[in-house]
Amino acid sequence: MEIVEVDTRVQQQVRMFLDLPFRLYRHMPQWVPPFAGDARRMLDRRRHPFYKHSDAAFYLALDGRQAVGRLAVLENRNYNTFNRSAAAFFYLFECENDVHVSNSLFDAAFSWAHVRGLSHIEGPRGFTALDGLGLLSRGFEHRPALGIPYNPSYYPTLVEAAGFQGIGDVLSGYLRANTPFPDRIHRVAELVQARRGLRVGRFRTRRDLRALVPRLRELYNTSIQNTVGNVPLTEDEVHIIATQMLAFADPRLIKVVMKGEGLVGFLFAYPDVSAALQRCKGRLLPLGWIDLLLELKRTKWVNVNGAGIVEKYRGLGGTALLFSEMCKSIIEGGFEHADIVQIGAENDNMQRELRGLGIDFYKTHRMYGRPL
Repeated sequence: MEIVEVDTRVQQQVRMFLDLPFRLYRHMPQWVPPFAGDARRMLDRRRHPFYKHSDAAFYLALDGRQAVGRLAVLENRNYNTFNRSAAAFFYLFECENDVHVSNSLFDAAFSWAHVRGLSHIEGPRGFTALDGLGLLSRGFEHRPALGIPYNPSYYPTLVEAAGFQGIGDVLSGYLRANTPFPDRIHRVAELVQARRGLRVGRFRTRRDLRALVPRLRELYNTSIQNTVGNVPLTEDEVHIIATQMLAFADPRLIKVVMKGEGLVGFLFAYPDVSAALQRCKGRLLPLGWIDLLLELKRTKWVNVNGAGIVEKYRGLGGTALLFSEMCKSIIEGGFEHADIVQIGAENDNMQRELRGLGIDFYKTHRMYGRPL
């Protein structure tokens, strides 16, 4: 067994890196492959905006001519500047159940990060704000929401064997559409709109959504001020995220909270097209895109994959307004099931409020870290 750093200009090595999960997960019906184009872009230093400000390396573990493990290690310089840290991230970890292979991959990542003067490493954490966090540690029997990681149950053991410890959990919750929703939430939402001069903006077309993108970047970057563990989005990164978002967005499910003409909050929900991605193996060409468009119309699942409101409105009923709109999105879209994805376990207030709405937190992803 040998560890090879992938030359991202060599297509054969890139294909080996991208193809490994299809072999490892071939008997796991829950796994959802990524969009092939999105996965390939992560290894393209000319096309992915991450490489304009940061760097990454990709490693393969080879047993003869067969890949048996892979790992990416990232230095996000914008993140480190914003958080005054010296962190490396690991991401895209896939491996056979062999601690020698996984340790060898992580040793290569540690060396890469150490040479760059980084002090610790954490993950799994990816290239953009849309990349899901953590290793799945509970809920292996469930299919993940689109873009949220899935992994075999032995992965946490391999990561911990490399010296990592858990540093935080993120939770995903399930809500059945016919669960009784407290009327008081809607009443509070109506009151806060009247008293605070807030209104909910809705959209009809993808063109309307695309015109909103620059303002959403400003809202997101404003909302993370004075927070830890986040990073502002660049214009190029927002463009990539918007392209991913608009590929399968239903404009009715994207909502913004407005004060006058300014944006102060948002709620993003998407029809779950995971079943179509499983059938086409993540490849939209030549005919996968037809299946995806059909799945947009027939899926009974919706993913609530982003919500936020500027700090000054959080304790003034703004959160109730977001909850009310979440409920309306699920019902108006004709969905039967909702996946509320990746809420930090440290956010006790949010968890308590969501449980009060009937949400069952049924999946846990764990973040890991260790010093270098």
